[in-house]
Amino acid sequence: MKLLKFLLIGMLFGIVMTKSEAISWYRIQEMFRFQAFHMYGIIGTALAVGVVMTQWLKSKNIKSVDGQPIQLKDKDKSVVRYLFGGIIFGLGWALSGACPGPMYTLVGNGYTTVIILILSAVLGTFVYGLLRERLPH
Repeated sequence: MKLLKFLLIGMLFGIVMTKSEAISWYRIQEMFRFQAFHMYGIIGTALAVGVVMTQWLKSKNIKSVDGQPIQLKDKDKSVVRYLFGGIIFGLGWALSGACPGPMYTLVGNGYTTVIILILSAVLGTFVYGLLRERLPH
């Protein structure tokens, strides 16, 4: 019963992604070709909400589901790591036509071939974990 709220939030996320057309391959291609503002508006809204919520979490004594206090650590500032990671992420997103969140929404909408993308993303994460110590951070 405790996990039911997470299932409902995930379903709401899927509905919002579907109705906003954020899972549409055509919308994503429009974004990467700078032909439409639609996806930039969605990403900008998500960024603004994320900044506001992060500042709110930092200012309050909010606890996690387990009752532990939520502590947000500052990230290391390094242009190279974020530039390199962003390029890899963007290339994967442009080639596949889906970023990680909407991949699950696409599977829920019946596009089962996206399971290959999810498995590839998991494999890529696993390989990064193996190579992490050898990469410049």
